[in-house]
Formats: sequence, structure tokens, C-alpha cells
Amino acid sequence: MAQTHTVTIPHFVTEASVELTHLTAAYAMYGTPHIQPDGRSNILLVEHALTGDHQVDQWWGPEIVGPEGVFRTDQYCVLSINTLGGCMGTTGPGSIAPDGQAYGSRFPALTIRDLVHFEAAVLDELGIREVAAVIGGSMGGAKALEWTLLYPQRVRAALVLAVSARASAWQIGIQKAQMTAITRDPHYLNGDYYHTEHTPQQGLAAARKIAHLTYRGELEMDERFGTDAQTGENPLGPTLADSGRFAVESYLDHQASKLVERFDAGSYMILTEALNRHDIGRGRGGLNKALASSTVPTFICGVDTDILYPYHQQEHLARNLGNLIGMAKITSPCGHDAFLTETRQLVQIMHRFITRIST
Repeated sequence: MAQTHTVTIPHFVTEASVELTHLTAAYAMYGTPHIQPDGRSNILLVEHALTGDHQVDQWWGPEIVGPEGVFRTDQYCVLSINTLGGCMGTTGPGSIAPDGQAYGSRFPALTIRDLVHFEAAVLDELGIREVAAVIGGSMGGAKALEWTLLYPQRVRAALVLAVSARASAWQIGIQKAQMTAITRDPHYLNGDYYHTEHTPQQGLAAARKIAHLTYRGELEMDERFGTDAQTGENPLGPTLADSGRFAVESYLDHQASKLVERFDAGSYMILTEALNRHDIGRGRGGLNKALASSTVPTFICGVDTDILYPYHQQEHLARNLGNLIGMAKITSPCGHDAFLTETRQLVQIMHRFITRIST
């Protein structure tokens, strides 16, 4: 695990004109940054997913990031910034505001563009004018896309995995259902629970269960669990109150418990809403016009069994991007999470990407 560093952003204004001051950004670096006199660097800016963080080596292993990885840390410097609105060291709704109280419900709603503008401010504070590439999947992929359109002069290439040009109605609907699970938790208190003894754990757990079903593949889940009962339990009891769990229920309970232990419900709300607002065509003449205007060399990758961001959405990106340098498909029963789990395929795809931007 790389050491976490922090930098202060004195002033930031969101798209909706909300002003924030004295913000903290947490980040990690793998390798040594080299910045040439003209501003070119060896930095690979890696974007994390919704409930991820800046510790890239915790979700991509040494085959990808490390001295022997495809992103060789003796050649490149991998930089990852914990997103604004998060809860892993960067200012979010659980952070203390200038008045000494947690932001809570006062923390502003954010867009993907806000998250990218914030990262640009972090790079400014670090003295980084441009990066060799921006790389990300899922929410990280949405940020990578926005980087290419907001700051094309600061990004030499992009690798975008498992995301779409905008949130679909289905994505918004399923993500709003997760948010509703949190807001219906009696401990949520409209987001102002930070001064109490309780957190909306049950709501966050329910949200995670819904979300996790969209992260995995239907075939994988059925092959793993089918209709098996959880060991020692009987899901076929005479009443609902007397029934135990199916094995898949136990699995989802486990995934929910892991998230509740490490993530904040308020951050989950802020970042999920940012994904719902993702639309690169907004204010740019529509999706296809916005994509066609992209000048940054961009490589697109999707997963054949992705339920959350179906592969046809990556095909749409590839058909319309102004500077497409390649496309790849991860074949996996694991669904959306394959951009994290299919290491062998990822290494091959990332090697293709690195080779193309290095020649």
C-alpha cells in the first residue's frame, strides 16, 4: 500500500455555483514523477470507481501496477486522487466544515465534471501541467472521458473501461433505488447523522446489495449459488419469519457488511448522484457531437456480460469518438466487475494501450 499524501485546495466552485473552501485531497503515487521543461510527464492518472479509493494496488495487483507490471513504476508514475465527496481522506459530507461542524446535508451535489475540475486543481497544486494518460473504469471511466473533453491539453491519452457516454434511464433508476434505501433508513436524518451515535448502516447495506447484483454477472451468480441454502439454514421454512437464507443472500450480506465497515453513506449518496448526472453531451450539442469533438487518443474497453454498463454502450463510444486508437472486449461471466477481476485479459489490453501511446 502506497503512502497517502494530502494537499489543500483553498477554493473550489461547483457547476451549480456552490463555493467551498479549505478542501483536502488525498492521493497516492507509485513510482517517481518526471516532469520535463515543456510540462510533459510520465504520470498515469488512474481513476477509482464509486466505492474505491486512491490505493490502486488494493484493487489492481502487481501485474498491472508495480516494477514488473504493465504500468511499470520504474518507468511511469501512477497517481491516483481520492475523489471529492468521498470518505477516504478527501473532503466529503462527513468532513468538518469551516464552522466546525460536519457538512452533512450542506455538502453540495456534484457532477462528474466537478470531480474532474477538482482533480485538475489538485494537479495544479502539485505542479503537474499534464499527464501521459488518464485511466479509469466505471465512475473512473466517466471521469476519464470528461478529462478528455474538459482538459484535452493536459491529457495525452485515455483508457476508458466499462462506462457509457451518459447515464441511461435504467442506470439512473437502479441507482436511485439504492439512494432511496439509504434515505429511508431512520438514522439517515436527511444526511445530518454525523453528530449522532448512529449511522444509516441498514440503508447502506441494502443499497450495496442492490448495487452488487449489477456489478456481477447473472450466469456467474447462478453457477456459484443457484438455489442452494446457506449452510445450517433453511430458506424453505413455514413462514417468512422462520425462514433462513439462500446462499446468495449470505453472500450479499457479506458484501454489504464489508462496505458498511469502510464507507460512508453520505459519500455513497453524493457519488451515486454524480453518476446519475453523468452526460458528456450536456451543453456540448449532444452525445455524438461531443464525442466527435474529442481530440485525445482514446482506447475503449467493455465487458461482454456487463449488466450495469452493457457492451453496446462502449460500442457507441467507439463508433463516435473523434480519436479512437483501439477497442477491446473483456470476455467474462463476472459482469461489470471484470474490469477489476480479469487480470490476465486486463494486462493484455493495457499492454496494447501502453504500446500505442508510447510509439
